[in-house]
Amino acid sequence: MGVEVSRLSNGLTVATETLPSIETVALGVWVKSGARNERDEEHGMAHLLEHMAFKGTSGRSAFQIASDIENVGGEINAATSVETTSFYARVLGGDVPLAIDILADILQDSTFDPDELEREQHVILQEIGAAFDTPDDIVFDKFTETAYRQQTIGRSILGTPDTVRSFTSRQLHAFMERQYGADDMVVVAAGDVRHDAFVREVEKKLGGFRPKARSVVPHPAHYVGGDFREERDLMDAQIVLGFEGRAYHVRDFYASQVLSMILGGGMSSRLFQEVREKRGLCYSVYAFHWGFSDTGIFGVHAATGQGDIARLVPVIIEELQKSGERIDQSELDRARAQYRAGLIMSAESAASRASQIARQILLFGRPISKEELMERLSALTVERLTDLSARLFSTLPTVAGIGPVGSLPSYEAIRDSLVGAAPAVRKLAV
Repeated sequence: MGVEVSRLSNGLTVATETLPSIETVALGVWVKSGARNERDEEHGMAHLLEHMAFKGTSGRSAFQIASDIENVGGEINAATSVETTSFYARVLGGDVPLAIDILADILQDSTFDPDELEREQHVILQEIGAAFDTPDDIVFDKFTETAYRQQTIGRSILGTPDTVRSFTSRQLHAFMERQYGADDMVVVAAGDVRHDAFVREVEKKLGGFRPKARSVVPHPAHYVGGDFREERDLMDAQIVLGFEGRAYHVRDFYASQVLSMILGGGMSSRLFQEVREKRGLCYSVYAFHWGFSDTGIFGVHAATGQGDIARLVPVIIEELQKSGERIDQSELDRARAQYRAGLIMSAESAASRASQIARQILLFGRPISKEELMERLSALTVERLTDLSARLFSTLPTVAGIGPVGSLPSYEAIRDSLVGAAPAVRKLAV
């Protein structure tokens, strides 16, 4: 049947996809508002709001929210990202009305009880501390902070201890009222669901939700690059090397995704084979590409021992530069196969499918079929990928390192080996 989409009178988009032979339903509400929509004094509020979502409404206590969904064997949760927030559940097909009722209750009638708020603030302070004590997590926060210096898009989603402690119930209510409007929200269900019946249930519970919100429009992102290093007495070093990537809407977005797979998307990728298998310079290495609404970031993460850092980074850079000279057709074909398999596998999970549909509608205004995605991938050529690679890896880099990073080459040496350089001309000395 494919994805069916309806729009309620208040502007709320409702989408469903019936998945044969699945007896459960994954459903949720996705909001086009995340950490990036916070004001300076609100750093961490979107994440705290997600935590407070299940801490009680006028009609349900925190325990009742948990017990109501678990009495029918269901699950409920929420998540915050840079540009979106989601509240979602998974239940058997016959319990969809209950799940919708709970989600609607949370979105429209949360009390943000001060005692619950104080407890949850303490939980998040523990989460911030745990993140600091986990170098392979915190290095990515430092990486984005450096790439987008002094911008909300680069800030940690968790906030800081000072900002998190400062928030009040009144501020949470004001943030939600300002950021959550039906025209920037989508309700999605996938699995054992019928579109018309689902739309009727959503209309009952959320048809009166405010049509528009007074959202804070994020400032345009400006990638600046730079260097962050934190010396710690650890057994290994966490290193991320990155460059400005591509936003969701630009021509090279899918090419960037595929390029990340060719370079570091699996055991057969260039970086894994050259850096780990042939040279044994690290125990973990992979490439990634994150897209946002107006920017993107391409990166390579590696974890290695202190004695291999000085040799590791030049080898990574050399492999990046080689991709600007030559990419084999077999590599492109393998990356396309990985992408296609990933799409098919995710379609077999109701939760993954619902999330994918929601993101597509929020970002592109419509669901994008698997066939359309494959057409875009089929249009990619090795010439286009080598051209993208040559441009991508000759721009200002971002470097982040945590651990025994004293032997990490200087930022100037890394930059000078990349920026505006032909691979055959500039090399980073080992």
